[in-house]
Amino acid sequence: MEPAIAAIIYANVETNLQLFNSGEQASKVLTVGLGNFVGTMGGTGATLVVPFIFLLFAKSKQLKAVGKASFIPVSFAVNEPLLFAAPMILNPYFFIPFLLTPVVNVCLFKFFVDVLGMNSFMYVLPWATPAPIGLVLGTGMGILAFVLAAVLIVVDFLIYLPFCKAYDAVLVEKEAQKAEVIATEEGASADVREEVPVAASQVISDANKEINVLVLCAGAGTSAMLANALKKGASESKAPISAMAGAYGSHYEMLQDFDMVVLAPQVNSYYDDIKEDTDRLGIKLVATKGAEYIGLTRDPEKAVQFILNQFQ
Repeated sequence: MEPAIAAIIYANVETNLQLFNSGEQASKVLTVGLGNFVGTMGGTGATLVVPFIFLLFAKSKQLKAVGKASFIPVSFAVNEPLLFAAPMILNPYFFIPFLLTPVVNVCLFKFFVDVLGMNSFMYVLPWATPAPIGLVLGTGMGILAFVLAAVLIVVDFLIYLPFCKAYDAVLVEKEAQKAEVIATEEGASADVREEVPVAASQVISDANKEINVLVLCAGAGTSAMLANALKKGASESKAPISAMAGAYGSHYEMLQDFDMVVLAPQVNSYYDDIKEDTDRLGIKLVATKGAEYIGLTRDPEKAVQFILNQFQ
C-alpha cells in the first residue's frame, strides 16, 4: 500500500516541518512515521508488546521460548520470528487483536494531534528504529509524545493480553496431556541423535560428495539465519555440508546446483509448487515449522544433524 501513498506521506513530513519552523502545529497526521512507529509498532499487527507478554505471563513452554527468541527482533520491527513461531499468522486467537490494535493506535495518535495539539511527525527515521523512540524523536520530543508512547504500550498490552492468555491456556493443557508422550519421544530422539551421525556420515562418505543446501524464505533474510547456522555447524563438526540463502522466486536458475532445499515457514505454502521441480531434478525438499525453524537457527549442531538425517 505504501507505494500508492508514498508521495503524500513524505510530502506531509516536509509540510509538518515547515509548519513547526514557522511556529505552528505540525498537524498533518498521514505521514511515514504514522505507519512505522504507530500503526505497526513492533511490526505488522503492532506486536511490540506480545513477546514481553509471552515472557512475563505465558505458562506454556512454547510461548516462553518464542518470547525469548523474538523480543529483540520485534523491538526493531522485525516480527517474522514471532508471527510464524507462535504462530500468530492464521491463528484464530490473534485474529481480533492483530487487526484491532493498529487501528486503535492510529486513532489514539490522531486524537493526540487533532484534539490535544501534539505535533505530528516532522522527521523521517529508519523504519527499524524502536517504535517508542521513533515516535518521540520523529515528532520533535514533545511532552505529549512521551505520554502517547506510554499510552500506546499500555493500550496494546491490554488488547493483546486476554488473547495471549487464552491461547497460552490451550497450549498448557496440550502440554500437560502429552507430557509423558513428549518425554518418551525426547528420550527416543536422544538415542537417535547418538546413532544417526555415524550412519548418515557413512551414507555421505559412500557418495563421496558434499551436500549443497539451499534455504529459501520470502526475502533471503530469514533464510540467511539457517544458512549461517549450517555453515557454522558444518565447520565445527567437519560435516560435508555447504549452505546458501535465497528468496523464493529467484531460485529457479540455480536449483539444479543443490542437493536439498529447505523451506522457511514463510514459504511453506509453495511446497507443492516447488516439489514438482525438486522431484524432477532429484532434489530433497523439506518444509519447516516456526518453532522448529527458530530452534535450528539457534543451534548449529542441531541444524547440521537435521540435514544429515534427511540422507539416511
